[in-house]
Amino acid sequence: MAAALLANTLYSLGFVLEKRALTALPEVTVRRPARLLRLVLSNPLWIGGSLALAAGFAAQLVVYRTLPIAAAQGIFVSGLVLLVLLSARLLGEETSGRERYALGAILLALLMVVLSLREGTDTVGQDAPYPLILLVCVPSLAAGVWLYGSAERRARNRHRRPTTGVEYGVAVGLLYGVSSLAIKGVAGRLTTDGVGGAVLGLLASPYPYLLLFTGVFGLVMSQAALQRCRASLIVPVCTTVTSLFTAVLGTLSFGEALPHEPLRLALRVAGTALAVAVLLTMPKHDASPEPSPPAKEPASP
Repeated sequence: MAAALLANTLYSLGFVLEKRALTALPEVTVRRPARLLRLVLSNPLWIGGSLALAAGFAAQLVVYRTLPIAAAQGIFVSGLVLLVLLSARLLGEETSGRERYALGAILLALLMVVLSLREGTDTVGQDAPYPLILLVCVPSLAAGVWLYGSAERRARNRHRRPTTGVEYGVAVGLLYGVSSLAIKGVAGRLTTDGVGGAVLGLLASPYPYLLLFTGVFGLVMSQAALQRCRASLIVPVCTTVTSLFTAVLGTLSFGEALPHEPLRLALRVAGTALAVAVLLTMPKHDASPEPSPPAKEPASP
């Protein structure tokens, strides 16, 4: 629990710092990845945000070694609360009344997931068949890259309404979902006795290569999307897709069983479903600004 909450804090802080750094940079695009990397790597604030995300990754490894995937995703979703608060404080992104009600519902969902946990009774999967992992991850990566490219092509159409960022969030969320499964796989391989055996086991698995792909493409795609959209909008959409992908496909792939007690099972399923449902029903775009009154013509002499 402590590691999960720490990961939430680090991830939220990292996204907000990166967003604040990106707002001060020239426009970046996935069509020029070298320029994007050169701009962000020369910004100290962005580097601080990326270090916070890296520390969150380390905390996530600890979580996946001790908690089932479905329970971990229910807790990770609670990071939205801190993200919205930091976005309002550091980025000036205002939250509506509907968004504040959603945050309260997510806190309730977190409480339900926490109450469903019981030490020593939950199954924590350590590994999954490699063909099954590739069967799940490779089409998901292709779908995420294709969806992002489609959103980019539509955004370049000058006659199209400005994008809300939902498509970007779904695309990046698919990549991060694959990354989350790879992190789970790495955490399981680290239980091997001996450092040498663990390293050889990792290199023989698909997990480090999936992490490399999602790290490179996820970095470029997420930074371009984060610069164009509200952090308090695109990150919740991305988190929803990542959590749903990881909780469903990860639980099946790693063979983790849900609680057998009816009450704990109901709390686990209902809490995760509530968190995902709230995120899916959150506003997908900002309210349109009210038109300013027309200027009065000067009176004739």
